[in-house]
Amino acid sequence: MLDTILNKLMKTTPLEREQLKNLEFHNDLPIDVYDSALSQKERTPIIGNALFKNKNIYVSKHNRYAEYPTHSHTFLEINYMLRGSCDEVVEGQPVHLEQGDVLLLDVGCKHSVGYLGTNDLLINILFQDKEINLDLLSDLRSSKSVLYDFLINRKMGDDSKLHYLVFGHESQSEVQETLDRIIEEYFLERDFSDTIIVSYLSILIAQLVRNYKIDTQISMSKSQEIAVQLLKEINTNYKDVTLEKLAAKYDYNRNYLSNLFKREVGDTFSNVLTKQRLMKANILITSTNLPVSKIIKEVGIKNRTFFYKKYISLYKVAPSASRKKTLQ
Repeated sequence: MLDTILNKLMKTTPLEREQLKNLEFHNDLPIDVYDSALSQKERTPIIGNALFKNKNIYVSKHNRYAEYPTHSHTFLEINYMLRGSCDEVVEGQPVHLEQGDVLLLDVGCKHSVGYLGTNDLLINILFQDKEINLDLLSDLRSSKSVLYDFLINRKMGDDSKLHYLVFGHESQSEVQETLDRIIEEYFLERDFSDTIIVSYLSILIAQLVRNYKIDTQISMSKSQEIAVQLLKEINTNYKDVTLEKLAAKYDYNRNYLSNLFKREVGDTFSNVLTKQRLMKANILITSTNLPVSKIIKEVGIKNRTFFYKKYISLYKVAPSASRKKTLQ
């Protein structure tokens, strides 16, 4: 982050001085940016797309020295803890952010923000891309791995909607760097900044998908832990892994593992392994110029006819059509 931008963000604004006087919230948004009909229906202030006017992306510093009351919005929001820390309540759940943490809020997600002190800088990045939502992010991540497909579905349980995601600062340096570039471009207001910011946003979404991790240790039974371990093996060693090898490696009976896997995952080991191989093949087909015949061998499938049949069944198109689509 450029020092000039950081110093600008650290300066106390007139509204912040007002909030500092009595530690009470002062709204800096005009009334016409709120969706009155939706706010009345949901009984919560809901900020609408009128906020953007001629911009697709809106970046702001969250005002310090007062709690921000519960609200929602008709667009996606990223809260980036640039400096310090803060506490939020998101969909009724407490969320603590440390420096470098990123909170991604979906459309309609209700949240409030606690008191921010002098050294706390929370940056809001708002964008109204109707093609992007948290369901899409989870679908993108799970489309690359049978392990994530299982974990995401398990974490969501009966709730078919993800409302928010937290990305910890420990291993998200590329995400933080991209966010810093977006903030710099926005506040420097140089030529072509809007175009550059939109490009950075596409990169940011891809990086968030790549860095999306799920805790695998949340209240799992012993059999679920074994199933996750087998899925990890499939995810990592899909080319040559077999149930026989894993039974020997973990000292379990092959039939016991097979039945446990089917019960916990909902499909056979063989089918899930094939799906992982097809996912990896799809990545190679859509991102490289390697011949399909070589890709088939690369992912561990020996029968060409079997590959084509299963690929078309999963992706509803032939490999050549998948490749052609990405080139359009």
